[in-house]
Amino acid sequence: MRIAVLCERMAGERRVALTPEAAQTLVSDGHSVVVESGAGVAAGMPDDAYLTVGATVAPDLAATVGDAGVVVSVNGPTDGATLGHLGAGHILVGLFDPFWLPDVAARVAATGATMLALDLVPRSTRAQAVDVLSSMATVEGFQSVLLAAGRLPKMLPMLMTAAGTVPPARVLVLGAGVAGLQAIATARRLGAVVEGFDIREEALEQIRSLGAKSIDPPPAPDGGVPDAVLIHEVLAPHVAEADIVIATAQIPGRQSPLLVTAAMVAGMRPGSVLVDLAVQRGGNCEVSIADSDVDHGGVTVLAPTNLASGSTVTASRMFATNITNLVRMLDNDGEAFVDPDDDVLAGMLVAAGGQVVHPVVRSLLEQRAEASVSDGKAGA
Repeated sequence: MRIAVLCERMAGERRVALTPEAAQTLVSDGHSVVVESGAGVAAGMPDDAYLTVGATVAPDLAATVGDAGVVVSVNGPTDGATLGHLGAGHILVGLFDPFWLPDVAARVAATGATMLALDLVPRSTRAQAVDVLSSMATVEGFQSVLLAAGRLPKMLPMLMTAAGTVPPARVLVLGAGVAGLQAIATARRLGAVVEGFDIREEALEQIRSLGAKSIDPPPAPDGGVPDAVLIHEVLAPHVAEADIVIATAQIPGRQSPLLVTAAMVAGMRPGSVLVDLAVQRGGNCEVSIADSDVDHGGVTVLAPTNLASGSTVTASRMFATNITNLVRMLDNDGEAFVDPDDDVLAGMLVAAGGQVVHPVVRSLLEQRAEASVSDGKAGA
């Protein structure tokens, strides 16, 4: 198969979808790897490193994409320049967030290319080998604690010194998914006293397994979610006592739950830090602004949207390993094939044959079209 690796075009993005080590593996498997010149430079992986392992370095976008093959990138390309080079012979792989941005799927479908969204990897044992979201969440959880610790005007561990005892910092982590659990583990390693919150009982057990204290959620209706007001009442005193709050709660394709109100931030001590990792879908904190530092009554609120780039080499290597595993799933005697009977590939398939084929994404597009017609009639 021909695998094309694109330069990332999103501002501030330093990761690369395929590292030289991963390229070497794929070349050894018998594939042809074509890397757009400069794709790995921001991650400390120059063109020569790819050439050394048998990959080809292409001088521009057109030569990289070629007439057919698997085209990979971290952030799925949506710019006209890239889409203009795609056709029915291409399989486009990347992070597209199609449940939140379904219009992207329509633009890719219009090219005739097949679109596999890494955001939609099923939650199954077999799919773990290609689970990019979990890989990147691991990096983000680690980086979130380092980011907060660097802005907090105190040290995290308890220290016994000649100047007396330095008490440990208190860290509260909201949401115990992959990023949240990594944040808990990292804060614990740095010596902080850590609490964690989630509405799922199994997640509370995972919090405790890492040595943190779990905060019990308020009661919920059968099979439902606790009332937001009750969640705020439970969390308010814990937020007020925390030196650092790491908010990681996200729901795929939906608005992130509001867990920390402006009033709760105002109740924190001056100098405290809150890091909101869910800001791209509205945020867990009411005062968060994407990629901005907010000073709210002396409390620093940070909302980074690409924290994984802070550990560029590690993030790129993890991403590349997932891509390598995905390429092997696509390999059908040297030809790229999206097997409709493969639950992992079928779950990721968003567009094919000029059509948006994922039922959820297609439904979202239809809803938007209907809303647009209704708005047009209302304005007439």
